[in-house]
Amino acid sequence: MTIKVALAGAGAFGIKHLDGIKLIDGVEVVSLVSRDLEKTKEVADKYGIGHVTTDLADSLALKEVDAVILCTPTQMHAAQAMQCMKAGKHVQVEIPLADSLADARAVVAMQKETGLVAMCGHTRRFNPSHQFVHKRIEAGEFNIHQMDVQTYFFRRTNMNALGQPRSWTDHLLWHHAAHTVDLFAYQCGSPVVKANALQGPIHPSLGIAMDMSIQLKAANGAICTLSLSFNNEGPLGTFFRYIGDSATYIARYDDLFNGKEEKIDVSKVDVSMNGIELQDREFFAAIKEGREPNASVAAVLPCYEVLHQLEQQLNA
Repeated sequence: MTIKVALAGAGAFGIKHLDGIKLIDGVEVVSLVSRDLEKTKEVADKYGIGHVTTDLADSLALKEVDAVILCTPTQMHAAQAMQCMKAGKHVQVEIPLADSLADARAVVAMQKETGLVAMCGHTRRFNPSHQFVHKRIEAGEFNIHQMDVQTYFFRRTNMNALGQPRSWTDHLLWHHAAHTVDLFAYQCGSPVVKANALQGPIHPSLGIAMDMSIQLKAANGAICTLSLSFNNEGPLGTFFRYIGDSATYIARYDDLFNGKEEKIDVSKVDVSMNGIELQDREFFAAIKEGREPNASVAAVLPCYEVLHQLEQQLNA
């Protein structure tokens, strides 16, 4: 059977999903939703997508649509994920699942009620570099003592990954920290039991903190230090250092190095080096196999519980 997909949000990240899905057999994108009809038509023409709309409800009304991928603004994720499940569609929502714990819990509750596949785009679980480390941990060959993570962007104006103006505001805590909070607990195989946060000044027009520092401790004793900034003019992206009992690993995007800066070949870890494609493969496999996916909304909920605690600390 071919899984027929509607994709909402034809921006920088939506395009990454469209490129990934092209490489996956038995999946077809049949509907594209985005707020600017002309631009959406251009993208649809390029990818051979027949149905174009500015309203998600139009796509959900199509009987042939089995599943939806949401690459829409953070503030819409939870409500749209629930809208998809109410319409009987499987859903993958890009990270973050929500920007509040109450909304994240509501999505998880609806997944339990409907039994549909609902997954969140916690891509780090799928990147071959992090998968390599995960496999060593699972084999009992490596245990994390500490993770040291830097998430650095230069975003003093509201631009997307393609350098185009954004219609919404990104968030260091609810979006960018979510990647690391989830990955740390996932890699340790142990829940976060202690979390602290500090933030720098609030930006006068964006209304968000542009710098943040987070400390985490897992039940098994491992610790994590996470530094985040939208003020950084140096190399951009997220850089992970795993310090463990038998090795040190440094992950930069899809590349992995040891502590001596020697590159580790991770090209054979999975069928692709593209984390977004691997994430999408897991979503479609879970639908076909009728199982819970890795990074299901239930599996990532603990991450949002930690983010909620951190937000309360920062607001206190």
